[in-house]
Amino acid sequence: MDFAPSDRVTEMTALARAFIAQEVLPHEHFLINRGFKAMVGQLDAARELAKQTGLFAPHMPEQLGGAGLTLLEQAQLSEVLGETIAGHYVFNFQAPDVGNMELLHGHGSEAHKARWLTPLVAGELRSTFLMTEPEFAGSNPVWMGTQATLQDGQWCIRGHKWFATAADGARFAVVMAVTEPDAAQAHQRASMILVPTDTPGFDLVRNVSVMGHEGSGWMSHGEVLLSDVRVPEDHLIGVRGGGFKLAQARLGPGRIHHASRWIGVCNRALHLMCQRAAERELSPGQPLGSKQTVQTWIAESRAEIEAARLMVLQTAWKIDQHGQFREDVSLIKFFVAGVMQRVLDRAIQVHGALGMSDDTPLAFWYAHERASRIYDGPDEVHKTVVARRMLRRYGMQA
Repeated sequence: MDFAPSDRVTEMTALARAFIAQEVLPHEHFLINRGFKAMVGQLDAARELAKQTGLFAPHMPEQLGGAGLTLLEQAQLSEVLGETIAGHYVFNFQAPDVGNMELLHGHGSEAHKARWLTPLVAGELRSTFLMTEPEFAGSNPVWMGTQATLQDGQWCIRGHKWFATAADGARFAVVMAVTEPDAAQAHQRASMILVPTDTPGFDLVRNVSVMGHEGSGWMSHGEVLLSDVRVPEDHLIGVRGGGFKLAQARLGPGRIHHASRWIGVCNRALHLMCQRAAERELSPGQPLGSKQTVQTWIAESRAEIEAARLMVLQTAWKIDQHGQFREDVSLIKFFVAGVMQRVLDRAIQVHGALGMSDDTPLAFWYAHERASRIYDGPDEVHKTVVARRMLRRYGMQA
């Protein structure tokens, strides 16, 4: 396996880094302190400029207006974009739109693609994904209460969802709902259905406050009530009862995107940590970085980031070459999330009181990225997946 950046990757990451420095970083402080809705004009202006780089929607094929990158190349670009809060948004590479684009591209009908995929790739609208429910354990995605029944050629949907990322301002939602309650297997009960958010009965109840941040627009997580929401039968994605299978296909590349973005967060946190350690003096002529404890934190962070990067690149390469690798995907999910939490914690400690403020992105990331160990399957589930698969090789059935 050779993970050395190709000439193409070297050029595109250099281009992305220069663009981020000029067009995105100047808005970061204001984005943290004022919120997405107050800054959406500036961010969307940056989006228009990003289209000229040829890296807009990098995960989509060139014929659809994307950059046509492989998953390995996406991971290498995502790391750069992850070094600032809005990097992925500006390049139309943000969750949940990335997953919804991939879902529609791979499984949507021609009508779905014309109505929703094309403008989504172009950055003309945003979307959301509704699966998690407050009444049911999110770690068990086959267990949900939202029901969709077919009545006179329409799906009638009733349910309660929350932590729907970017539901605030989204034009459509992909909704996971039980359509086959009597299916023999639990994994064949749910389907995915496209729902325009202006459909009667679709109610964004609130943006859920996360660690004191309610958020807005793309930087929010909504609670949604579906009260007799009716959409045409052809809004079904794929086949009836195929929702769980579609979700699994959606999550594989999605976890690569998340993990590579987290490495970008780590890179920025380590940079800020080193900068602070070199410049902050405990007393005249005695910088914070002269302390062995701080040096240890820096070295450990560097080692963990390097290890995490290699794991992510290897997994992306394997998927590009051979398809899904569930065990590897589970490994990077919990390992990289843990690395990010530790690196952010060290960086905040080095910054002292400044690290707790919103004058740097550290506190924002610390609050919002704590969820990385919960969403897309909590750490405990992924560790169980890895351990059970390993134990099977030793003859243990669990």
